[in-house]
Amino acid sequence: MDIVLLLKAAILGVVEGLTEFLPISSTGHLILAGSLLEFNDARGKLFEIAIQAGAIIAVIWEYRVRLASVLTGATSDPKAQRLIINLIIAFIPAAALGFFFSKAIKAHLFNAPVVATAFIIGAFIILWAERRQHTVRVQTVDDMTALDALKIGIAQAFALIPGTSRSGATIIGGLLFGLSRQAATEFSFFLAIPTLTLASAYSLYKDRALLQASDIGMWAVGFITAFISAFLCVRWLLRYISRNDFTIFAWYRIAFGVLILVTWQMDWVQWSDH
Repeated sequence: MDIVLLLKAAILGVVEGLTEFLPISSTGHLILAGSLLEFNDARGKLFEIAIQAGAIIAVIWEYRVRLASVLTGATSDPKAQRLIINLIIAFIPAAALGFFFSKAIKAHLFNAPVVATAFIIGAFIILWAERRQHTVRVQTVDDMTALDALKIGIAQAFALIPGTSRSGATIIGGLLFGLSRQAATEFSFFLAIPTLTLASAYSLYKDRALLQASDIGMWAVGFITAFISAFLCVRWLLRYISRNDFTIFAWYRIAFGVLILVTWQMDWVQWSDH
């Protein structure tokens, strides 16, 4: 068993888990980490996408009681039915655009200037969103309408641009559309379940030829570390938003955007290869 490979898998799993649900873009961090670890070939890229499953399971475990209630009430509970319908509505925009334009996005947008620009523009949007008057119209996820879900789904579609951050787009979009901080964050978590599950499943199916039995140990380590770090991150974020805003993440995004440009300019990271 290659200990170095397992260590790389563990590091990438931690990076995935810590960045997937924060408004700082897991994609940009995984590109940087994968390149610095020299694990950015086709096999490494598939690994980065597939270990999202660990992060997804972390959210499912955190909300297991609520999700079980939704599933058992799918045929009889109006609140459960509304949440399921809202998740479907919110899922559609990004799924449709990703299906038709994923090749063009990978060909033209996976480069350092675009990723860095997305990081920095996203930072200023967060700063603007936090400084404007925030009128809360929707207190909980159960209060959301189909139109609220569609708006957040459109916001999530912007995350197809590398460096934007899926969680950042949905959470900040939710705040701008009148959701409470708690409702926006929880709906972002719930929406991650179908979005990341289907994205990971599609990538595994499309690149199934790269799967090897000898990589089981690597996959297991990546999955477990992604699960643990994502679980801790979700717990921390839920506590954090009860007392703080997202301004700190905006400043982090600006710093990371500058780091992207430096690593690209110095030719330390081949951003265009992803």
